[in-house]
Amino acid sequence: MVNYIWMFLTVIGIVYAASTGQMEAVNEAVFDGAQQAVVLAMGLISVLVFWLGLMRIAQEAGLLEKVTAIFRPVMKRLFPEIPSDHPALGYILSNMTANLFGLGNAATPLGIKAMEEMKQLNGGLPEASRSMITFLAINTSSVTLIPTTVISIRMTYQSNNPTEIVGVTFMATLISFIGAIMIDRYFAYRRQRR
Repeated sequence: MVNYIWMFLTVIGIVYAASTGQMEAVNEAVFDGAQQAVVLAMGLISVLVFWLGLMRIAQEAGLLEKVTAIFRPVMKRLFPEIPSDHPALGYILSNMTANLFGLGNAATPLGIKAMEEMKQLNGGLPEASRSMITFLAINTSSVTLIPTTVISIRMTYQSNNPTEIVGVTFMATLISFIGAIMIDRYFAYRRQRR
């Protein structure tokens, strides 16, 4: 459906530009947008490669397993349906760690893998389990300590101080994380009472 909307808007824009004699402006905007996309992508790639490399080193060094062991009691309270030795907890923690460093693109495959593991625990049912809902709430509102992607974008466009958003981002995401947990727990409690 969204594809049809975008196609409709594009066709309307081109028809309007052709009828008003502004096709040159459309061509200029297309090429300028393509150039900006390449510049932005290159800036993002360098930062993502750096942080993904660090995550890989941490994984190979066994650091992620140690972090998982430290946070296992907290994860057990957030996800009581998941057995403590299940791989889903490792994927959930890896996803949360990637989100902590602002690596949303790197966190996505880990989140998908965590959901697949939780779906198996749910017996393959098409309905989301309590743990899946909790994970979705946490993943959507995740705490971000270092907003890597946003810092990279600010660096690409020559911001005077690209890291000045770190404190505000951390506070905003912490508040959203706490709010998501509270709302999730409220609805989980209501669901259990029925």
